[in-house]
Amino acid sequence: MNILVTGACGQLGHEMQLQAAQNPQHSWFFTDVVTSAPATDQVGGVFVTVSPLDITDRSAILDFVDAHEIDIIVNCAAFTAVDRAESEPEKAHLLNATAPGYLAAAIEHRGGHLIHISTDYVFDGTAHIPYTEDQPPCPVSVYGRTKLAGEKAVLAENPSAMIIRSAWLYSRFGNNFVKTMLRLGQERSELGVIFDQIGTPTYARDLAATIMTAINNGIVPGIFHFSDEGVCSWYDFTLAIHRLADITTCHVRPLHTAEYPTPASRPHYGVLDKSKIKATFGIKIPHWEASLEKCIKELMTD
Repeated sequence: MNILVTGACGQLGHEMQLQAAQNPQHSWFFTDVVTSAPATDQVGGVFVTVSPLDITDRSAILDFVDAHEIDIIVNCAAFTAVDRAESEPEKAHLLNATAPGYLAAAIEHRGGHLIHISTDYVFDGTAHIPYTEDQPPCPVSVYGRTKLAGEKAVLAENPSAMIIRSAWLYSRFGNNFVKTMLRLGQERSELGVIFDQIGTPTYARDLAATIMTAINNGIVPGIFHFSDEGVCSWYDFTLAIHRLADITTCHVRPLHTAEYPTPASRPHYGVLDKSKIKATFGIKIPHWEASLEKCIKELMTD
């Protein structure tokens, strides 16, 4: 199959490049918003060509999909700056809602499939048990509202699309919470981290592997939830990061959300129920701390 991966230079996009190297039976096309084209990206010793594609340009998407006879699109592109989205709602909507609709329509035109990545931020975080796919969304931020609008646009344009909501994504690639806490832990003697927001850290490599399972086993339409197993707060997550990286000189203290105000509201509880995706694809999901250990070992050797 011919597979297009958008947002190839992001965390999940880089992990999909590694999946591509392990699945050469498919023809892969990686795109992102790059200034010079094509660019060469080296991931895991594999050189990948990343071509420019503006996913906010409907005609450009249609031309690319038709020219390369794309069968599947994996949309890893998004406006993920949660706080900045509050002051740039039009840009967030363009990337998180309008563009996914264009991608869905383009692949529907070819009779193909779209795998679109969404977020736990479509929920308001007032629940106390893990969210299932059939619970009504109620986002409390511009980011969450635009991601929910993207889900609706995708399904309106392409009912055969698969939407995967995930949470607290990190990787050895790009900028993320794990890398920030490693840096701050080495730079500071004390650090305050939110303890009253609960969720599940998700290693982008685990999500990429699940996407690959769906591609190889047959994409199933609908909305699915995926994160690693277990739950923690950002505070607990930070303690684990420092322990696994053997950072002992930084004292981490718990903060209430009110002590660290941000432009965007965040769900206090964003744990996702993974029963549906586990039953559908027969997958076993690792605990977040086991995956974190793998990622930190890679980061420490980079």
